[in-house]
Amino acid sequence: MAEHLSAQRRIVLVTGPSGAGRSTAIHVLEDLGYEAIDNLPMGMLERLMEGPEPARPMALGIDARNRDFSTTGFVELIAKLGRMARVNLSTMYLDCSDEVLLRRFSETRRRHPVATDASPQSGVRTEKELLEPIREIADTLIDTTSMNVHQLREEVDRWFAPKNGRHLAVSIESFSYKRGLPLGLDMVFDCRFLANPYWRPELRNADGRNPDVATYVQADMNYGPFFERVIDLLLTLLPAFQAEGKTHLSVAFGCTGGQHRSVATAEAVAKALAEKGQQVAIRHREMERRSLNVRPD
Repeated sequence: MAEHLSAQRRIVLVTGPSGAGRSTAIHVLEDLGYEAIDNLPMGMLERLMEGPEPARPMALGIDARNRDFSTTGFVELIAKLGRMARVNLSTMYLDCSDEVLLRRFSETRRRHPVATDASPQSGVRTEKELLEPIREIADTLIDTTSMNVHQLREEVDRWFAPKNGRHLAVSIESFSYKRGLPLGLDMVFDCRFLANPYWRPELRNADGRNPDVATYVQADMNYGPFFERVIDLLLTLLPAFQAEGKTHLSVAFGCTGGQHRSVATAEAVAKALAEKGQQVAIRHREMERRSLNVRPD
């Protein structure tokens, strides 16, 4: 196996019996900034390591469902990676009691992936026996028997979050109410009460990213109190959301056409949050879809 990883490249192997929370743990690691690959065939791992050096730490999900999985092969893989001086390897094993695993399969009415033609009890037993040697050498063992999803997220955070901390990612979006609300929003603010630059001929064909449009919108006597309260609200809520394990917050500002008021406000809010040290991304939906025909805002 070629050793192309930089000094102490972080790699986390994630495994455990089906239903114990392996997929959830992979998603948590991805939210923490890991490059996550789930259900990776073991035969492809060596080629992956021989490819270009990854820019981020890696979380690799490997379980007994993989077509080339073998207990011996997995144990040898752990040993091989562990001998690489420039790899900081962890093996996370998600475990759970037989009783809870059976209940989870009963609730979802899924067949057990290891024993599709047998009873769930047989599948749970077979898979645990298969994985037991890996469980014995795993350096991080998380028992999810009495955990819910939020508690599992907190536990993975505790073990694998960067020591220097991280920010909750904030997505700021502008949109037109004519086209409906964007999907997946956490918070929405209506900007249609603000003075509309569309009715100024010299501003009509510009958008809220234009300084003259932004100045016009911000001159509305209602803008200042609205903007200050939005910023205060977000700065109050962001630490609380982060403490609850949320990794992304989507906030949108809407107006009639999604061209002037919502864009100017979204830009100002994104800038203010970034200046406070928040991780912010911004998108203007209607600007991305805008045709040559300018619609009233």
